[in-house]
Order: sequence, then C-alpha cells, then structure tokens
Amino acid sequence: MDFNMKKLASDAGIFFTRAVQFTEEKFGQAEKTELDAHFESLLARADSTKNWTEKILRQTEVLLQPNPSARVEEFLYEKLDRKVPSRVTNGELLAQYMAEAASELGPTTPYGKTLIKVAEAEKHLGAAERDFIHTASINFLTPLRNFLEGDWKTISKERRLLQNRRLDLDASKARLKKAKAAEAKATAEQELRVAQTEFDRQAEVTRLLLEGISSTHVNHLRCLHEFIESQTTYYAQCYRHMLDLQKQLGSSQGAIFPGTFVGTAEPASPPLSSTSPTTTAATMPMGPSVADLASPGEAALRLEEVAPPASGTRKARVLYDYEAADSSELALLADELITVYSLPGMDPDWLIGERGNKKGKVPVTYLELLS
Repeated sequence: MDFNMKKLASDAGIFFTRAVQFTEEKFGQAEKTELDAHFESLLARADSTKNWTEKILRQTEVLLQPNPSARVEEFLYEKLDRKVPSRVTNGELLAQYMAEAASELGPTTPYGKTLIKVAEAEKHLGAAERDFIHTASINFLTPLRNFLEGDWKTISKERRLLQNRRLDLDASKARLKKAKAAEAKATAEQELRVAQTEFDRQAEVTRLLLEGISSTHVNHLRCLHEFIESQTTYYAQCYRHMLDLQKQLGSSQGAIFPGTFVGTAEPASPPLSSTSPTTTAATMPMGPSVADLASPGEAALRLEEVAPPASGTRKARVLYDYEAADSSELALLADELITVYSLPGMDPDWLIGERGNKKGKVPVTYLELLS
C-alpha cells in the first residue's frame, strides 16, 4: 500500500511539473526545445494523411451506403463484433416490386411483359451493386480503417509520450539554470542527462513511425487502384445489363409507351405526339416490295437496291439513341430527322429509314412521325 502511495505521489509530481512547464511555455516564460524541420515536416504529413484518410473513408461509406441509419446499424454490428445482416439492395427491391406488379396486373399484357423484363434487369443491377459494395469494403475501406485504428493510434501514443519527454527535458533545463549550490547543480545535471537520453530515444522511435507513413501511402495507393478496378467492373456490368434491356424493349412488341406499339387496342396514356407512329405507319401507302429481309447481308444489299415509294415517305424525329444491331439496321441519334417509309411484308414494328445516302431498318418505337 505504501509503495502504491509513493508511486501515486511521484506520478502526481511529474504531472504537476509538466503542467507548470507547459503553462510557462504558453505564456513565454520558459524555453521550449524545438524539433528539427524534417521532424516537423514528418508530423505535418502524418496529420494530413490521417485527416484525409478519415474524410475519404467516410465519404466512400456514404457512396456505398447512402442510408445513414443503415450505416449506423453496420457500425454498431462491427463494434459488437457481430456479422452484419444481409441487406437487399434498392435495385433488388425494385425488381421484386415490378415482378409482383406484373404478376397482379397481368404478365401476358404489354405492360406486364415489360415489367418482367425490367425487373430482371434491375435484379442483375442489384446483384452487381452488392458485389461492388462487398469488394470495395474489403479491398478499400478495411485497409483505411486498419490504418486509423492501428498504425495511427500507435503514432498518436508515441507522439504524446514524446511530448511528455520534451516537457521533462525542458523542466530539467530550467531546474539546472535555477540551481545555485554545487550539490543541487550536480543533481540537476544528472537529471538533465537522463531526460535528454529518454527524449532522444523517444524522438527516434517516433521518427521511425512517422517515416512509415510513406509505406502507408504505397499501400493506400494499391487499395485505390483496386477500388477503381471494382468500380469500373461494376459500371461496365450495369452498362451491359441496361444495353441488353434497351435492345429487348426496342425490339419487343410490348409497350413502354402504350399507344405507340402494335397490339394496343386503346392507349393507356396519351401518346408522345398527336400522331401515333404505329397508326401512321399502318395507313401509309406501300411502295415496291422487298422480298424478305431475312439475312443481314442480303437485307442490306436489297435495301440499297430498292428505291423509296413515289408517295408515302414521311419525316420522323428520333426520340432516343439507337445502336444498330447489324448492317441491315440504321443507327439513330436522338432528335435527328430522317425519312421513313414502309414496304409490303415488313414487320409492323419496323420502317425503312434514310439519312443521306444511308438506308436501313429502324424501330417504330424510337420515332415520332412528323409529316
């Protein structure tokens, strides 16, 4: 018990001495040992690394999980060392709602068929998002957290210890200056030598840790490349899924906009323009026949050889970009104007489109007929 009391009193004395030294330095009443410029530069770089790592980590978490409540829940699970429960992504939830809607509203109707196709695409998007979040969390967020919760805590602890060693050193210097008697000077000099040795040793330990920030940057750089790679993969998957969906909807006979497709008895909503493309196409005078547009190579050849009908050509405005699937089709750009006409035996969902000396099949659903 006596030993503990003596240690407690000694610790209190050291703490009081450091507090006095720190206060006097603040008021300019005591000298302070300054660290060299290189050491100060290392400290500044370490602080900057820590601050920006925190900001990048937090914002990446927001990117991967925009819902703040969900982020708090995941944080609590991690702190409790429990597995975070699997959560349905927004895309997967939307896919579920669309599939249920199609089932109830009629899976064989144009709207129902389209809902099913879009639901499948959204399901794929949700799965891709889940994979991206998982990969990014492991390859990017985890290393950043490990730095903040591991290396940085060690650096902070050693920096605080260095600060205490410096205060002890400067307090020893002050006592040596105030010592008058030879015995007091000898004692103060001995204390100063010990304090200087401990300060130098701690400064070296701290310096080595601070120089290790360079390795941290290299590691974070590698993690950043992995994050970009996973993000690139994710967006590429999304693009492929949406391109497939766009092609399905562009060539399908289901209705994205009811009233502009064949097979819709009455439009469920007003058409895009006062003139329905399908209705107009059905009543357009037919020109000379083109046998069958079976093979893309033959179709392209025959289309070039067939002249447009003397009457029945129309101007049309393109509603959306369209990427030609093969050489028999004409690629389209939104808002451009082209000439269109129909030929006997053609699928009613398609017209022949002309732009300059280029000619090819175009989907009716991508057009607004003007005149």
